Amino acid sequence: MTGPAPETTPDSITVNGERLWQSLMDLAEIGAYDDERTGLRGVDRLALTDADTAGRRQVIAWMEQAGLTVRVDRMGNIYGRREGTDPDAAPVLTGSHIDSVATAGAFDGCLGVLGGIEVVRTLNERGISTRRPIEVGIFTEEEGVRFGTDMLGSAVAAGRLTLAYAHALTDRDGHTLGGELARTGFDGPADVRLAPPHAYVECHIEQGPVLAEHDVPVGVVTGVQGISWQEITIHGRAAHAGTTPTRLRADAGLAAAQIIVHLRAMVDSGSYGDLRATVGHLTVHPDLTNIVPARAELTVDLRNPDDAQMARAEGDLAAFLHDLEGSRPGLSLTTRRMAKISHVPFDDEVQKVIAQAADDHGLPHISLLSGAGHDAQEIAALCPTAMIFVRGEYDGISHNPREYSTPEACAHGVDVLATTLLRLADQD
Repeated sequence: MTGPAPETTPDSITVNGERLWQSLMDLAEIGAYDDERTGLRGVDRLALTDADTAGRRQVIAWMEQAGLTVRVDRMGNIYGRREGTDPDAAPVLTGSHIDSVATAGAFDGCLGVLGGIEVVRTLNERGISTRRPIEVGIFTEEEGVRFGTDMLGSAVAAGRLTLAYAHALTDRDGHTLGGELARTGFDGPADVRLAPPHAYVECHIEQGPVLAEHDVPVGVVTGVQGISWQEITIHGRAAHAGTTPTRLRADAGLAAAQIIVHLRAMVDSGSYGDLRATVGHLTVHPDLTNIVPARAELTVDLRNPDDAQMARAEGDLAAFLHDLEGSRPGLSLTTRRMAKISHVPFDDEVQKVIAQAADDHGLPHISLLSGAGHDAQEIAALCPTAMIFVRGEYDGISHNPREYSTPEACAHGVDVLATTLLRLADQD
């Protein structure tokens, strides 16, 4: 690594916010689309598509320009390593993902990856060495929208899921994840199982309204709530829309609607704590105007910070599905588990380092639980882990082209990340 002569390690460091912002905007153009509904520029960069591949290559180029040594593992996870003065010491890991949903903004995941690279650039420019190596990671298929399992790359890296399971997953067109890794050239040679890092810190846009409501720029994340995904397939009977009496119908579309309404009633009842329920995917077959649906497929996404309340909600939903199946002759239901993750608490000591870094930068902060899933919840099984949240605008909306955080807010969050990584990387 070349650069100015090493300086005394500072108490805190500030990154180049303009350069960070430019990186975010440049990456957002890869997979960009014009969203008709909002009139805004959005991002569609599903995992291992051509757009994601182009984004990965661009970020690898930025890593290499920052002097990082890049490796790619058998899940397509990417790591850029900055050596420390003690190369045998366990590294401090940061990062996130750059794959997106189909209607994304510029910040989800990308801020954590590009923020990590910006930290490395700043350390290089200031000639600052750390005892421990620092690594910046990009995890494959965090969103789960293409291959049906979220936090996939980090889950395999942490050992919760097997490589064989992940490689065999298929998208809706029948493409396997393993095949797409080979097609895109990201079936890397490195071992996918991570040796435990010293610590992991992920910087991420909040994707919610809490920081804005409290009028603070930074959140210290205490953990991630439980997540349950399942796919429900309803088999009914196709029939003529005009001639088939209602009493003789086995309407799969109606059954799907009853499930959706019941889920909302469960949430509104307050009987399951802070439960959230979403049906984000729904299709009916044969999908024709004048035919009673013979089949319906829908996904159910449940979130709950309390594992016991989540278990109760899952059990009561299963009972409802059983009763629904028996309510009409010719109606049957099958379910498939897509993902299940319990509430994950983050490390208290890493949270304290983050909070102190925010204080030293003069940035007000609060502690909060994440409603969204993140790679951090998987890596937490390997090492002390916590997250930094950055304030979003427009009620914190995300998975939408309106997702937005200001240049100042992004820079503040990555300032906290930089100081946190520096302090962790100098620990014994």
